[in-house]
Amino acid sequence: MTTPATPDAPAPERRPLRIVIGADTFAPDVNGAARFGERLAAGLTARGHEVHVMAPSKTHAQHGTFREVIEDEEMTVHRLPSWRWYPHDWLRFVLPWMTKSHARRVIDEVQPDVVHIQSHIVIGRGLARVARSRGIPIIATNHVMAENILDFTTLPPVLDKIVVKLAWGDAKRTFDMTRAVTTPTRKAADFLERTIDIEGVLPVSCGIDAGNYTPDLTPRDANRILFVGRLTTEKQIDVVLAALSRLDPALDATFDIVGGGDQRKNLENLTAELGLSDRVRFHGHTSEEDLRALYSQASVFAIASIAELQSIATMEAMASGLPVVAADAVALPHLVRDGENGYLFEPGNADALAARLTDVLTASPEERRRMQQASLDGVKIHDIGRTLDTFEALYRGEPLPE
Repeated sequence: MTTPATPDAPAPERRPLRIVIGADTFAPDVNGAARFGERLAAGLTARGHEVHVMAPSKTHAQHGTFREVIEDEEMTVHRLPSWRWYPHDWLRFVLPWMTKSHARRVIDEVQPDVVHIQSHIVIGRGLARVARSRGIPIIATNHVMAENILDFTTLPPVLDKIVVKLAWGDAKRTFDMTRAVTTPTRKAADFLERTIDIEGVLPVSCGIDAGNYTPDLTPRDANRILFVGRLTTEKQIDVVLAALSRLDPALDATFDIVGGGDQRKNLENLTAELGLSDRVRFHGHTSEEDLRALYSQASVFAIASIAELQSIATMEAMASGLPVVAADAVALPHLVRDGENGYLFEPGNADALAARLTDVLTASPEERRRMQQASLDGVKIHDIGRTLDTFEALYRGEPLPE
C-alpha cells in the first residue's frame, strides 16, 4: 500500500522583533549617521518590527518619550536630556555619566530582543554596557572618523591626538561587547580593523531607496555643479570653490551648495574673495522635494571630502543619474569608479579637481549618458532592502544574505 506524500509544512511565521536603536545624532539633525539611523528605524518599522530609538532631546526642555513620525513611519523615540555643544553649530550631547541610568530605564521598560548602537561615543557606550549586563545581543555600526570631531574639541593639536587615542581605546572596549560590528563599506571596515585592532567588521551599506530619485538623462542646458552635505572643514568645500575659479569661463559653470554647518560664513567669505558670488548659491537646509529637484537638474556632483565612511549624498547623486567627481579618499572610491561613473582626483588638489570637472562638463552627449548609466547601475547594490535584510539576520543571529 502506498502512503500519499505529505506536503511540506509551511515555514513557521517569525514574530516581529523589539529593537532599541541608540543614536547620538538623529532627526532633526542632518548628517549621514542621522539619516542612516532614520532610514533604518523607518524601514524596520515598515516591516512590522517594534522600534524604539534613544536619541538626544531636540532642546534641553524637550525630553521624554514621544511618538514621532520618521520617514513617514510612526515609532517611539526616547529623547534624553541633552545640552548644546557650543563649538559646534547644532550638535547636542547627553551627559556621559547619565547614559547608563537612561539606558537602564529604557531597556527595563521596553525589554528589547536586540540593541543596535550607532556610535560608541555617548548613548551607544552606555546602552551597550547595560544591554550586556542584561544579556541582550548588541549590534554596533560605526559612522565615526577622527576628522569628524577634531574641529570641535577646542583643544591644542597635541591634546587632540591623546583624546583620539583614548576614544578609540574606549571604542574597542565597547565593540568587544557586541555580536557584530558593521560599517558602511569594506574600506571603512579595513580602516576600523587597523585603527582599533579588531577583526570581522562587516561592510553593510547605509542603503537608499533609489525609487525616491528621478534621473534625468537628457542633455543639460547649463553647467551646474552640486554638493550636498555638512559645511565642515573635512568636507573641503573650499577646494571645490578654488576649482570652480579655475574653470574655463566659457563653461559658465555654477555651484549649488546644500546643507548647513559651522564653515558657512568662512565659505561665503571665500566665495566673495574668489569673485564667485554670482556663480555660487548657498541653499542651506532644503526640503526633500527641493533637494531631489536639485539632483535632477545638476550636471555633476562634486565631493572633495577626506572623511567619508560612505557618503549617502553621493549615493543619492548616483540614484539621480549624475556623474560624480570625488576625492580619492577613504570610501569614496568604493562609489566612484574612475572613468566609469565619473572621476577621482588627488585630495586637496584644486587643479586636478578642475580638470576632472572639465572632463565631465565637456563630455559628448554619448559619453555623459554612459557615465550617468554607470551611476544608476552602480547604486543598485546599495538598495535599502538589502541593508534591512542584513540587519534583520544579524539581529536574529541567522546566516547573512548573500
